[in-house]
Amino acid sequence: DYYDKAGLTAPLQALGFHLAGYGCTTCIGNSGPLPAEISAAVQQGLVVASVLSGNRNFEGRINPEVRANYLMSPPLVVAFALAGRIDIDLQSEPLGTDRQGRPVFLHELWPSREEIEQVVASAIDTEMFQRTYAAIYRGDTRWQELALQESGRGRFPWHPASTYIRQPTFFQGMAREAPAQIEEIGGARVLAVFGDSVTTDHVSPAGSIKDDSPAGHYLVGQGIAAADFNSYGSRRGNHEVMVRGTFANVRIRNRLVPGVEGGYTRYLPTGETMSIYEAAVRYGEDGTPLAILAGKEYGSGSSRDWAAKGPQLQGVRLVIAESYERIHRSNLIGMGILPLQFRSGDSIDSLGLTGEERLDLQGLTACFAGDGGDRRRVRVKATRPDGSTLEFPALVRVDTQQEALYYRHGGILPFVLRQLLAGRQRPEAMAGAVAATSQPAPEHTPGDGEVEEGSKESFPASDPPAY
Repeated sequence: DYYDKAGLTAPLQALGFHLAGYGCTTCIGNSGPLPAEISAAVQQGLVVASVLSGNRNFEGRINPEVRANYLMSPPLVVAFALAGRIDIDLQSEPLGTDRQGRPVFLHELWPSREEIEQVVASAIDTEMFQRTYAAIYRGDTRWQELALQESGRGRFPWHPASTYIRQPTFFQGMAREAPAQIEEIGGARVLAVFGDSVTTDHVSPAGSIKDDSPAGHYLVGQGIAAADFNSYGSRRGNHEVMVRGTFANVRIRNRLVPGVEGGYTRYLPTGETMSIYEAAVRYGEDGTPLAILAGKEYGSGSSRDWAAKGPQLQGVRLVIAESYERIHRSNLIGMGILPLQFRSGDSIDSLGLTGEERLDLQGLTACFAGDGGDRRRVRVKATRPDGSTLEFPALVRVDTQQEALYYRHGGILPFVLRQLLAGRQRPEAMAGAVAATSQPAPEHTPGDGEVEEGSKESFPASDPPAY
């Protein structure tokens, strides 16, 4: 409405900018495929860039074939589109020429603040929003024509053929009562070894689904054409898609398969290279718990819940990293995954870890039992393929009593369901285990044995770096 009222719709359409949708489009990877000839050139090594006015530019998110994505204001997006190239100095180079062949510069087109305020005042009014939102809950004709299926006792009627919404498996095998104690984790194999700044978009991409990916193969098997795959974000209600999309970002790099880009790993018992999903399935058949090794700021990004749900469904039981983005660390606990942190000064490289080791935790049960000893640290025993061993301490990043309670239940979902089954009016509380830690001041320098949670430069911004 306000584009029409401001007189912007027709000029933008003349430049090739049309209204294509509302909400998440470009920043969720729904801007569509590249032209075939450009896509072919990318496969031969061409690096292409995009400009967008959204708020996400993680690797592989805008388009799996576009490596460089730059965030900017909407007018700058139009300006770069006019220029037709990214390697331009808009202060000294013209965007193009006018009908007389005269060069036209950005500063000649850029509106003044007074012009912007005048257009906003004349093009946007309260009635416009009142009219639109008055009908927002009625939906369009297709929404109104949906038939409501009664399934009895108010339960949702799961459709077995749906590829968008399926009954998840988070509660399969769940006992009515929480375990009496936290069991040690032993014999874990490493699913992936990552470097620094692995985002939640690397872990659980929200963009388009490639036809040769595990999720693509699943959808084809369900009779879905590649043109109708849609995105991971749109299919987040189908755990079968999302578990196959976990660690499937086309730009992720796993040190277990050097030189390979994308969601691949080495299945350690045989040495075969395969998709991370396929390896996770094979480990699951053997009942082998899985681990992730990572560097600094593991879990920054925006694909919040499935970056923890997906690894849990793949069988990941623990993550050992140098530091975490605060919200993702909490989400891991919420899905029953143990976040451990290397001691200050320790890292994958300094300890000589390759990811080929078998990992055994020592002291985890006592840590949560509250019966003395160090409630914040465990020892990790790494057994190499040749039988030699390495032991190192790790900090248990379960920082509050409530997080400890969630972890004892196997995550927040089993915790809540058990509360409902027990008919509790007030949530269960836990005391005496895993000491909670306070948030330090931003300028605080970690002492010996303390490890950073994240930097002030991490994105999205964490709370003051915690330990």
